[in-house]
Amino acid sequence: MAPRKTLCIDARYLRERPSGIAAYVQALVDHVPAMCPDVDLLLLKHPKGPTRLSTAPNVREVVVRHEANGPATLLWLPRVVDLRGVDLFHATFNILPAGLRMKSLVTLCDVMWLKHPAWARAPGLIGHLETLFYRRGIRQALRSATRIAAISEATRQEIGTVDRRALAKTSVTLLGVSDDFRPLEGEEGARAIAAARARWLPGAERYVLTVGQFAGYKNHERVVRAFARAFRDDPGVHLGLVQRLGPGEQTLRPIARALGVADRVHFIAGVPFPQLVALYNGAVCLCHPSLYEGYGNPPSEALAAGCPVITSNRSSMPEVSKDAARYVEPTDVEDIARALREVAGDQGLRASMRSKGLARAKELSWKHFAQENVAIYREMLR
Repeated sequence: MAPRKTLCIDARYLRERPSGIAAYVQALVDHVPAMCPDVDLLLLKHPKGPTRLSTAPNVREVVVRHEANGPATLLWLPRVVDLRGVDLFHATFNILPAGLRMKSLVTLCDVMWLKHPAWARAPGLIGHLETLFYRRGIRQALRSATRIAAISEATRQEIGTVDRRALAKTSVTLLGVSDDFRPLEGEEGARAIAAARARWLPGAERYVLTVGQFAGYKNHERVVRAFARAFRDDPGVHLGLVQRLGPGEQTLRPIARALGVADRVHFIAGVPFPQLVALYNGAVCLCHPSLYEGYGNPPSEALAAGCPVITSNRSSMPEVSKDAARYVEPTDVEDIARALREVAGDQGLRASMRSKGLARAKELSWKHFAQENVAIYREMLR
């Protein structure tokens, strides 16, 4: 009988704060143990994460007290965690640790740090250090990883623009969307939607929603400008900016004030998950004119909740939303405003977009994402 193989998955993104990377790492933790009963799994976890990630009998968990995106991970991870006996290491968050002696798979979300670092980094010295860190980690992944898993075909194509050799070892593992993003129906659903609107957007009769961290590539300044242009004479429509990270309010509120819509722009943080689902359900639309996304979770979440989606005509957005979204040129404020007016003013259009969105969301499965990764594991472990 052949000896059992050991797969190590770095699951340190599963911690107290939500993120797009955490969503797909959770999918791996949820599905891979049962899909690979003949493989032993070692999960690396963060001390601020759940006490137990999995109860599967083939899973062992080890706490790593160093940050996922820190120097110990990038430069000397094998010195801080015992990886002896590991046959395959899955680096799940873009960077490949140095010094690995086993086969390695890296999940790569995008190559923005190589092509457009100014869109992603924080201001000042910290931002320049971030750029140096991620550029080294991603280039290390492109050069040295045995295989690469791109989270979309758009990301796979982008990899080819910076490293043609890496493209040959890259497969696509398209992300999914949780079943917890769903339409809320009946009286109970109506109450939840009304309560979320009253809590987070007081005074709004209707509202446009934008979800995502405050970063240059998210294009939130143009969202505010397009909102003001579209609804300057419609005071019942508000804008809700659900921003997880970054100084969004201090940057955008002065712009909203200058445009005369400050009292209708709401900066929302710390939304409990059930209320985020309710906010998607109650919105006129999601406005997500991002300049660049490896995948982009908010459009898929909105589609699954029955919320019409306005998004960019570039990067991964058409791949994720297909025929369910209204596409705009993200650098054109008037184009975004025009789409907002069209969707807000046409109930029939919103109903059609909702129907197409729900159908598309059913095709975005976390189980299928896990299966695609397992297929790569199997091939590499043979």
